[in-house]
Amino acid sequence: MAEQTDQNQQGGGEGGEQTAQITGTVQIKQQGQAGAEGQPEGDGKKKDQKDEKDGKPDAEAESPAKKSRRKFIIIAVVILLVIIAGLFYWHSTYSEDTDDAQVDGDLYQVSSRVTGQVTKVYIDDNQKVEAGQAIAEIDPRDYLVALEQAQANLASAQASATQAISNVPITSLTTRTSTGTASSGVLSAEAGVSQAQKQVQAAAARVDQAQANAIKSQLDVERYTPLVQKDVISKQQFDAAVAQAAADKATVLNTQATLIAQQDAVRQMQQQANQSRLQASEALKNGPQQIKVQQARADSAIADVKQAQARVDQAKLNLSYTHIVAPVSGIVNKKNVQLGANVSIGQDLLTVVPVNNLWVTANLKETQLNKIRPGQRVSIEVDALGGRKFSGTVTQVGGATGSRLSLFPPENATGNYVKVVQRIPVRIDFTNLQDENKDFALRPGFSVVPTVTVKN
Repeated sequence: MAEQTDQNQQGGGEGGEQTAQITGTVQIKQQGQAGAEGQPEGDGKKKDQKDEKDGKPDAEAESPAKKSRRKFIIIAVVILLVIIAGLFYWHSTYSEDTDDAQVDGDLYQVSSRVTGQVTKVYIDDNQKVEAGQAIAEIDPRDYLVALEQAQANLASAQASATQAISNVPITSLTTRTSTGTASSGVLSAEAGVSQAQKQVQAAAARVDQAQANAIKSQLDVERYTPLVQKDVISKQQFDAAVAQAAADKATVLNTQATLIAQQDAVRQMQQQANQSRLQASEALKNGPQQIKVQQARADSAIADVKQAQARVDQAKLNLSYTHIVAPVSGIVNKKNVQLGANVSIGQDLLTVVPVNNLWVTANLKETQLNKIRPGQRVSIEVDALGGRKFSGTVTQVGGATGSRLSLFPPENATGNYVKVVQRIPVRIDFTNLQDENKDFALRPGFSVVPTVTVKN
């Protein structure tokens, strides 16, 4: 800006000097004419006679029409110089421009996402394509087989998951039944213990009774012995008493054996009761765990189904990747795919250059950035299109100078230093590209001259 202002001042000074020179010439001529008019008549006649003898007209004797035309030309030249100086001042004050600018755009590299043999190619180099338009086909048969296998695995996983899910309520019901049965077994065993204990008590009472009867029978025998010897009682009565005593002894032994058997039964019933309690406790403790284990199996089966579904989805994606389409609308460049070629994952096939998503990168001097603001209107002149103009706006100013963003930025810490005016990349977006570029003539890389209106 300072350089342009100095140029303006210099241009204005030169124009002023030229104007002063022309004005001075006019004044000298006017003074000469006035002096000619003030000369004596005789001198004038001598001069006219001399001119007539020489055959040359006198410049001061020109007609008034020529004098006014010359004056008009001088005034017009002065006005033109003033207008030029004013336009130059306005241009340098109210706008900024640069010829270090070019059209930029995203270049889309189209690559293969699967391996295979190319069976069809639908495009040629430098051909215009639309977004989603088919570019090439890769042999899909391998991916069809992979998809069928993945679908079969999915069906198997779904069947296993259905079985595992169905076993969850069955296991839950079985566990509740086992717990209830174990609890009932505990109650039954405890009741059996109680009943056996009562039978032990009854057996003990019978033992006591039998022992009492045996003692009475033995006493009867002891009393009948002297009596039978004295023939007080008959031998039959004595034998009956002896037999009754023996029977009562046998009854005692029988009741004692029954008592022992009942006591063993009590111990057995107590063991059964303890076992039932352990079973009930185990059922209560392991029942929820068994349900959790079965639920975990069901969850694992569901996860297997999801994994199988993911493999099916991946197989479908791989199958869809065999149909290669254009990601955006643009022009095909660097076509590197041929019919019958074997391509691998990530191999570049072609480049699509967009024709609508374009912008301008203008490398402005740092002395020009003082008045540059986002949102300012820009007139863009394209050299390759014969000076065709496009409209745009300033979007953003770069974060660093071009030298800082270069691969090897300069280091000025040592040696002699010469100050160099740096340039900052400024992005300018087209405001009406679809209407102004209907013929798609604009291309990335074109040199342009953007003119930014810094004052409205």
